[in-house]
Amino acid sequence: MTPPDPLRSLGVRVTSHGGELRVWSETADSIDLCIFDATDPSWIIKTVPMVKDEHGVWSGRSRTLSPGRRYGIRVSGPTAPRNSFHPEKTLVEPYSRGLVRVGPDQWQSSVVDDDFDWAGSVKPRIALDHTVVYEAHVRGLTNLSPSVPANLRGTYAGLAHESTIHYLKNLGVTSVELLPVQAFVSEQRLIKQGLSNYWGYNTFNFFSPHADYATQASQAAGPEAVLREFKGMVKLLHEAGLEVILDVVYNHTAEEGPNGPVSSLRGIDNAAYYRQNSAGGYTDVTGCGNTLNVSHDVPRRLVLDSLRYWANEVQVDGFRFDLAATLARDENVEFQQNSPLLAEIAADPELSKVKLIAEPWDIGMGGWQTGNFPDGWTEWNDRYRDRMRSFWLTDLAAARDGHAGSGIGRFATRLAGSANTFSRERGPLASLNFITAHDGFTMADLTSYNVKHNVGNGESNRDGTDSNNSFNHGAEGPTRDRDILTTRRKAMRNLLATLLLSAGVPMITAGDEFGRSQRGNNNAYCHDSELTWLNWDLDDWQEDLHRVTRRLLQLRRENPALRPVRFGRPGETILSASEMDWYNVEGRSMSEEDWHSPQERTLQYLAASTPEHEEFNRILLIVQGREEEVTVTLPLHKGVTSYSLLWDSSHDDLRDAVIEHAPGDRFLVPGASMQLLRAH
Repeated sequence: MTPPDPLRSLGVRVTSHGGELRVWSETADSIDLCIFDATDPSWIIKTVPMVKDEHGVWSGRSRTLSPGRRYGIRVSGPTAPRNSFHPEKTLVEPYSRGLVRVGPDQWQSSVVDDDFDWAGSVKPRIALDHTVVYEAHVRGLTNLSPSVPANLRGTYAGLAHESTIHYLKNLGVTSVELLPVQAFVSEQRLIKQGLSNYWGYNTFNFFSPHADYATQASQAAGPEAVLREFKGMVKLLHEAGLEVILDVVYNHTAEEGPNGPVSSLRGIDNAAYYRQNSAGGYTDVTGCGNTLNVSHDVPRRLVLDSLRYWANEVQVDGFRFDLAATLARDENVEFQQNSPLLAEIAADPELSKVKLIAEPWDIGMGGWQTGNFPDGWTEWNDRYRDRMRSFWLTDLAAARDGHAGSGIGRFATRLAGSANTFSRERGPLASLNFITAHDGFTMADLTSYNVKHNVGNGESNRDGTDSNNSFNHGAEGPTRDRDILTTRRKAMRNLLATLLLSAGVPMITAGDEFGRSQRGNNNAYCHDSELTWLNWDLDDWQEDLHRVTRRLLQLRRENPALRPVRFGRPGETILSASEMDWYNVEGRSMSEEDWHSPQERTLQYLAASTPEHEEFNRILLIVQGREEEVTVTLPLHKGVTSYSLLWDSSHDDLRDAVIEHAPGDRFLVPGASMQLLRAH
């Protein structure tokens, strides 16, 4: 018989006899449950001394602890280098399902009734090879949208509005990845500067949805209404066949460094929850002041319970883990692929079914771990990002100065799924391919700026990366030069095509589909303004780029050869792998010299699907990585009798294109362009 779980049911549980709060602290001497007046946030109407069991779990019961009631805890304990007890402070209980702000930096927990009628709504469970991730900010996506009613703009309800859903479905993405929506606060430094944390990577509580993203009506009605609005958003997106993925920050909390705020975990059991040395100095591998100590059973349980809550009770479809390498570090702060947290996620019958996406690095020793997460994980592939940017941007900039580029070999490796980074067992879907993300230049800015322009962030342009692999094409920032603008727009088409025609799981950053700019700011985390909100008043060229993105997503859906599930092996037939053949400009198989010569930047990539669930399909992708046009000879290949041109990056459309071609035909390829053909 399985013994009872000593850490079961932490947080508040409401029964017909009232509520019970269970909080873990191994080091505390006493904990009091404080229950507040319904109208006066400073009036404690009841104090309940909590009782500790042999497992370090403190419990307290009260009939007053019912839905809608605000509460907190006060914790006393011994003075020691690794402790940080402040019994005069009322702390937020870690498992709070709702929060109420009662002062500028003061919060109280709230009991919520989280019943919700899902009305038969189910998770879409989109196969990974059909997945296209759309990274978006809840507020930024709809705050300027004229199609969303004013009272819903910038909210969960605005994201779930029929016009937003129609836009996402019409674009062709499958899964909306939301920047952090767990309750967060701005860092003390930003508050002093009069700025705010717009992105949300400073989590205050792991269970409560961020209230500021709810409508004013829901905020006024309280935490239960905020949670209902969030669940309503998930429900409506699911009914439309769209997945919801949450960007989650479990690597650190908003309590910052050792001199930061004491609001929750630090005041409950600092020694257990945060990584420290014996003298109480914080071990910070996140760059954010503290590191959650998931090598300890209780903080790890907190993360797992939070994930289960969002996946099961809120019905989200997956998680993108910020600085995920931190979550796989052991008691010696060393990365372990089979760390307890990763193993427990894999063993959980529900969590193992959701999408798990890792940002596979942090700033600690051995912090870069791309390719090293276990089976079942998809990882942000920074090597893909850097290679594709270099190929289409900095290599072409160097060529204008007479320098050789990087050749075609490493580009092809990334295009085909990054087999040099991810194991054969994991396959190409272990790679989350991206050109841009929330952090860094937008795609339009990649083609318009050589350097970052972050003065508005208040750090004298010191913040944000200097390694952008960008190219302004002859002018820094906005220009009226028609040639420069034409070249920039083609560069965006090439970048989008590379992303959406590569093996792996693609991620589009919201607004890149129509060329959104942040005026050269590559670290706009502290701007909640029109700089970061999507502007839906599009110029003609932006409408053209949007149509291009839609077309590319359609082509990805229609051509399974672009979406292999497994890596192929020469001479073998492997179901759901793509059989790949590579040809040079003359239509001959690529030689070793072709692969490794920096002068060789033309490639013909012939990929044939190996059907398992879809019909047979074969495509030819032509890549010309120089700015000069070139004539290629279309390859002669067994079983191929003709090629149909589907898309050409040198045009906004195909109205003037010659569509049908035969093997062996000579085909004029414009400079710095891509062509996708279907092979028959």
